[in-house]
Amino acid sequence: MLRYILVSLGSGLLFGVLDALLNANPLAVKLFAVYKPIARSSVNPLAGMAIDIAYGFIMAGIFLLLYESLPGGTGLVKGLSFGLIAWFFRVVMQAASSWVMFEVSLQTTTYSLVAGLFEMLLIGLLYGLTLKPFEL
Repeated sequence: MLRYILVSLGSGLLFGVLDALLNANPLAVKLFAVYKPIARSSVNPLAGMAIDIAYGFIMAGIFLLLYESLPGGTGLVKGLSFGLIAWFFRVVMQAASSWVMFEVSLQTTTYSLVAGLFEMLLIGLLYGLTLKPFEL
């Protein structure tokens, strides 16, 4: 249980750091300028970190629930599989919706997909290398 708590906190912090790196770098700022008219003028970093930590706990819990049904015999492969599943449901669906609803360039959509794949695979690897189902 302690491992779950520590990995969940770590993955939540990793979410926050990766979100900052992937969304605030010069290329991302340029590509995401299309959203400027509807974006907030400032971000609440405390709320953002709280949400990312909650995501870490939820996603680590889902990984453990799905562990036995994920493809692969090792935690590494299971983690990558989970990362791909999370990427589809978190990133691909959002990118497709944005492409349909907004005037978003192919470059912006592609950046979102690639950056999201990187983020979700890292999170999946963290879970796969550190978490195993436990008995309560």
